[in-house]
Amino acid sequence: MTDNRRTGGQLLVECLIALGARHSFGVPGESYLAVLDALHDTVGRLDFTLCRQEGGASFMAAAYGKLTGRPGIAWVTRGPGATNASIGVHTAMQDSVPMILFVGQVGTGMKGREAFQELDYRAVFGTMAKWAVEIDDVDRIPEIVARAWKTALTGRPGPVVVALPEDMLTSHTAAVPLTGPGHYPEPCPPSQAVAQAREMLAGAKRPVILYGGCNWTDQGRAALQSFAEGSDIPVVTVFRYQDQFDNHSPVFCGEAGVGMVPHVRALLTGADVILAVNARFGENSTDGYTVLDVPQPAQQLIHVHGSDLELGKVYQPTLGIQAGPNAFATALAHAGPVRGAWGEWRSQARAAWETAFDLPALPSPVDMGRVTAHLREVLPEDAIITNGAGNFAIWSGRFLKYGPRMRLLGPQSGAMGYGIPAAIAARVAHPDRRVVCFAGDGDFQMTCQELATAAQAGAQPVILVLDNGTYGTIRAHQERNYPGRVSGTDMVNPDFAALARAYGFHGERVETTEDFAPAFARACASPTGAVLSLAISPEALTPRMTLSQMRAAGLKAQAGE
Repeated sequence: MTDNRRTGGQLLVECLIALGARHSFGVPGESYLAVLDALHDTVGRLDFTLCRQEGGASFMAAAYGKLTGRPGIAWVTRGPGATNASIGVHTAMQDSVPMILFVGQVGTGMKGREAFQELDYRAVFGTMAKWAVEIDDVDRIPEIVARAWKTALTGRPGPVVVALPEDMLTSHTAAVPLTGPGHYPEPCPPSQAVAQAREMLAGAKRPVILYGGCNWTDQGRAALQSFAEGSDIPVVTVFRYQDQFDNHSPVFCGEAGVGMVPHVRALLTGADVILAVNARFGENSTDGYTVLDVPQPAQQLIHVHGSDLELGKVYQPTLGIQAGPNAFATALAHAGPVRGAWGEWRSQARAAWETAFDLPALPSPVDMGRVTAHLREVLPEDAIITNGAGNFAIWSGRFLKYGPRMRLLGPQSGAMGYGIPAAIAARVAHPDRRVVCFAGDGDFQMTCQELATAAQAGAQPVILVLDNGTYGTIRAHQERNYPGRVSGTDMVNPDFAALARAYGFHGERVETTEDFAPAFARACASPTGAVLSLAISPEALTPRMTLSQMRAAGLKAQAGE
């Protein structure tokens, strides 16, 4: 007798389509063959991008969630597949972006025996994800998937891990798929709280707006900008979210991030009122929790967040408001601007941000100061920029100007290897937009195998490899703390251009600054994407301090001078 009911795998895939999933990323595994079979029939509705390593797949899902505001979907097999994918889960959590990782699991009859590749996913991911759950009843697939989707999106967005025992996917069920997503409007701020926040800002002498998060809408961003500009209040972004506010606005004054620049630190420490909207107070955005005193800042702090768990988590606010960023910004803008005598405070901060783009010539065959100046001129208004982690990321983070349509995908977690998968996910989501990835030579080699993914998916970005032959961030710390004692940071690299060509990309080595502009034009014209290997001297480790200067400073400090 033929069983015409759906398998659990088919039910799961149909529920995801109903919720709004359109793209997914993964590496195949025998533990979820039934899902792969179901995906065979969903091309054009829920596509599967075949990746080369689970870390790449989870990075793509995390980046997709950050870019689109919808949960990025990744599929990986049990055990090694799950542990490889954990880097994307950690990245999504620190970035506060929606993501769902589906992980194969041993059959329910084998659990607890340390069967082949068995893991306790609740234990493994319990502190890494917003929620980790295992399906133990095939009929509950719609319920659990709907909750996973909602959990990834609401409050503070983040990753959810769903374990899929093999027999749950192959069993048949009469359960009915979901017909659509639930709707969860952002919590709106109480009018009294908005009035109190406005009163605090109006009474300030040196107010600052600090914002963060990926779950902004166009309307929410426009509302925040309208209020800030109308009130002439300086605006600062948390680490790697500068794309959520128009950098060309006269009130945008920079990024509170790694190696916090003096004028941003002065803004935050010198403020008397800080309005923090949708910001998670992480180490990088607080300069090691030093710009505000823990737990009670000297500044009056208004903290607005969609999750009550973020309010008072590190800093006790003068006023804590549980509200979504877009709802709060809309209410704030609707009430009109506030006025105060802080115009000079704002204009000085803006001038300091603009001045930071003026760089001395760098001691390097390819001068990244001039490269980024060129990119500021030629990048399209809707370009998507990605980067992994390392000293090189300062160029995409601080020396480009993000207009209202540009996007930046960079990991708050400092995860190396994120940039290439993020660029591929961006090309999958927006095949008609220019996507440029900044990668260090060490960073590139973490996930360069995903160039094969890009080629197969027809989602090839332009990748700039800053090739200086060293793990730059760690080398900088070595020179400051153990000057002249280089250990474990020098690299012997392959021919990156040749490697790119082997993957079907256009590949070029750029030896001089003057060669960059025509090489970048050729890269952008290439229908197969491109990798440009840029000759960078390790001396040019930072925009304003050479490696030799770092070593000299380290020696001086070591001598107690």
